[in-house]
Amino acid sequence: MNTSDTAYLDYYEYPDWSDSRGPTKPPVEVILPCEPTADDKLFHICISTISLVVMLILILLARRRKPSHRKGVADLLSPVNFLDQTQLKGLTLAVFGILFCKLSVVVLSPNPLPFIRDPAFGNRAYWKILALIYYPALYYPLLACGTLRSKAAYVLGSLLSWVHLGVLVWQKADCPKTPEIYKFYALFASLPWIAGLVFLSLHYPLLLLRSQKEAGAAESDDSAQGIDSSYYKDYVKKIFKKIPSKSSTSTTAKPKLSKRLSDTLKAYIYTPEEVFRIPILLAASVAVSFIAIYQMTLLLVTAVVPTLHIVRAGVDEDIAFLLAGFNIVLSDDRAEVVKIVVYYMWCVEVCYLSAMTLSCLISLVMLMRSMVLHRSNLKALYRGDVNNVHSHHRGSRPSRPALVWWMGFTSYHAAFVCIGMVVQTIVFFICLLFAVFLLIIPILHGQNLILFNMLKSTWPYWLTLLLALVIPHLATRLAFIKKDAGRTELDNRNALFLLTYFLFLVNVLVGALLGTWRMVVTALYNIIHLGRMDISLLNRGVEPFDPGYCCYVQYLRIEVDHSHPVMKAFCGMLLQSVSKDCGAGQKMCDAEEGIQLVGQKWKTKSSSARRAQARWLLLLTLVNNPSLVGSRKPFHRPGSDGQLNGTLSHPSSIVNAAEAGGKDGGKDTETPAPV
Repeated sequence: MNTSDTAYLDYYEYPDWSDSRGPTKPPVEVILPCEPTADDKLFHICISTISLVVMLILILLARRRKPSHRKGVADLLSPVNFLDQTQLKGLTLAVFGILFCKLSVVVLSPNPLPFIRDPAFGNRAYWKILALIYYPALYYPLLACGTLRSKAAYVLGSLLSWVHLGVLVWQKADCPKTPEIYKFYALFASLPWIAGLVFLSLHYPLLLLRSQKEAGAAESDDSAQGIDSSYYKDYVKKIFKKIPSKSSTSTTAKPKLSKRLSDTLKAYIYTPEEVFRIPILLAASVAVSFIAIYQMTLLLVTAVVPTLHIVRAGVDEDIAFLLAGFNIVLSDDRAEVVKIVVYYMWCVEVCYLSAMTLSCLISLVMLMRSMVLHRSNLKALYRGDVNNVHSHHRGSRPSRPALVWWMGFTSYHAAFVCIGMVVQTIVFFICLLFAVFLLIIPILHGQNLILFNMLKSTWPYWLTLLLALVIPHLATRLAFIKKDAGRTELDNRNALFLLTYFLFLVNVLVGALLGTWRMVVTALYNIIHLGRMDISLLNRGVEPFDPGYCCYVQYLRIEVDHSHPVMKAFCGMLLQSVSKDCGAGQKMCDAEEGIQLVGQKWKTKSSSARRAQARWLLLLTLVNNPSLVGSRKPFHRPGSDGQLNGTLSHPSSIVNAAEAGGKDGGKDTETPAPV
């Protein structure tokens, strides 16, 4: 233990308010800064060196498995393809969660970099920025070991995760209490961090055992997890499976209450489907958002509640003189004044905890609802239903802003969740204070009826507003609407015009009330949905000005345009057919290098009929999925200018092109335009 002037005061006993002499000063527990026996500076020097050595070993393994790989700096990225759809999601989710937990250490710790102790206040911001780069590089090998899919990589990943976990548990066992914010805040904040390392420490050995049990299989099978993965084929089979048609009686009958309740629950509870995978970056976003809710809840509790406990425990009879200075006299007995003040402070604490709990529950419900909408939006975009997902039809070409939004989607989502929880807690806390101190406590004690006195003095105004709302509804129901032969018609038009004229000024007052209510409802709606990115907080015409929704739309564009399951299944079948025709010795080394087929000559022995059939299948695909037209290769024909993607004026031009390709299919050796 090192002594320091900074100490945390924790009042762990509360005074006995039954004593007429007033409360006694509670004892104080002093939390001093703690230095674990496993020195953090020495550990990070060693683990950084080990991580660098692990990355060099992974690079050598990648070169050995793929000799045609590029040499040099690009080899640093060779083992890592962890955001591919068919990669192991658990590893990516765990590492992303660990990185987010380290963010609290970087922001709140006085020493953001473990290599530098007690930095100067002016230079601390620079070290924090450097720490934001250091920690992702430190945990980078934990992802690379899982993507290489070799026994040696699994062994390295197991050893690396065990070292991280062992040292972290050692340090927390040595120093469970810290003086920052709250004595147990650092311990509680590290629980998701420990959980992620435990998952990695168990998952890597399981992967190693699984690879050893697969007798007769290669040490790593990229094709099983690449572009020709079974997932894409299963997805295609699922969409072509015949769906049984529902009977007409079941569709016309009104659903029962139990059915409607179950549908409502399904809309807010995400249940995994058999043949559908959430994109790995979207799954990481959801996992990090769950951790963000936990971290923000912990921070909001530990930053306020212990302070309220300290203030409440330190209230004595001097508070009566302080209140008298503001002309507030609660009672002539000072002991009773102390009891009243302590009771009010307890009410404030209850309001704060209730507001924070409500914010946490709302954030969890909104996150679950977002997961359900993510799946429905992806399914709609996969089948080309763009207009029902976006307000305006957007082109499908990749763009620089779209890639920027795609890269920051997970981080932005976590930040929005944190900001949303803070704003929700503040607003709900103010609303609960208003309800408790102006409604509940005055009703229970029959005193300080300020709000009720205001309503009593302005009762003619409220009565007028009530009549202005009730009279038009009654008149509409009794005099202005009539039903004749099952049809609803307007009646007594002269009386309707006259009543509209006489209620004009009164309706101005009603409009002021409705305008206030409109602001309240809009503010509450936006505050509740502030952490969601799948819906816009603005009107449909100005959705591009909402940065969260714009980021979500651009993310979906990139995912659908470049990770479409049907497109990947089609490309996998092409690679398999080419490898069978050309021989096993000419098989592609990497699935992503299949794009080289575009620049090669189409070598096949198929007949003109099969080529024409392929052209017609392409035609049907483009007609049923217009959003894929922009992704095609621009076609250039002799004697005519090139035509840009997505500029086909009418489907008949596609038909003519397909027919032309079918007629001279036996002579055409041009590479088919990819979809």
